[in-house]
Amino acid sequence: MCRFRPKTLFEEIRASIINNDEEDRSFWRPVLPWGGVFTIKAGRKAISCIPLYVEVQLKNTCTIDGFLMILYVILRDNQGFHRELAVFLGKQFVEHFLYLMDSCDYTTVKMLWIWNKMSKRQYRSEIHQAALEIDLFGNEHENFTENLENLMSTAQESSCSSCDCPGRFQNIRKTTINISPPHELPHKDPIQSAVDQFFRPKLLLCSELGCDGIREFSQRVFCHGPPPFVILNMQQWRSEDLSYVPYHLALCQHRYLLEGATLFNKEEHHYSAAFQIDGCWMHYDGLRSDNLILLNKPPELLLLSSLVYIRASDK
Repeated sequence: MCRFRPKTLFEEIRASIINNDEEDRSFWRPVLPWGGVFTIKAGRKAISCIPLYVEVQLKNTCTIDGFLMILYVILRDNQGFHRELAVFLGKQFVEHFLYLMDSCDYTTVKMLWIWNKMSKRQYRSEIHQAALEIDLFGNEHENFTENLENLMSTAQESSCSSCDCPGRFQNIRKTTINISPPHELPHKDPIQSAVDQFFRPKLLLCSELGCDGIREFSQRVFCHGPPPFVILNMQQWRSEDLSYVPYHLALCQHRYLLEGATLFNKEEHHYSAAFQIDGCWMHYDGLRSDNLILLNKPPELLLLSSLVYIRASDK
């Protein structure tokens, strides 16, 4: 007897792209909607006591929703990345995350991230009438990017020319890629130039107190080799700085391809996301009733919070 494997959420989305109706370009059901209510299932041991709360209410989840959506697409569209990401996020987490997304158990997906990857200091929580309210209002890079363990961890050594420097030799490690717009218009695209500036060797005046030496910085390198994907923190960039968003990025002698982006609406203090599947762009916004929409053309990436690139060799 043949058993048919149910389609994954990714396969359903891909099928909807192929069979899309020009008059209705939205996915047929909401995906990863904003917020959520997680019910606590009490066991036998809990019968004799009064629980502090019986459900968890999630608020302002857009600070993780867009990245969770992009992470899911990356994992489902790049089978070779599973093992690599499992090293940093944990094999059980990756498998459970994919299972929950394909089961459309979206609130549990968010709880999985909150309880497994976030520190309690990163969100506000309080109890209201037997419900624990978790509020994720804040910055998506603090709530998501900084919790990717050492996936994008880089190291850069530096030494000062002054023998009297109190911190002559240093090893600088960073777990995120936060790039700044160039001060002057570069010859090539500004984002590639900013990435090059982040990784290249440089000479600067030493910033140690009382030191007037010159500090030499080595080439910055990834601590664990080139990651399967990178997130560029674009919060310092204004729309006028973004004359061009490259679809290809050279990064530490590896080629990366644009996979998606997260967008920030300052007026609403709300994050959304855009990503590609088979060259077609989709926009995701957990607050909308039709929250996953196939776009007619690539989005105008002017309200950027981040750019997400995947390593090309495994695509």
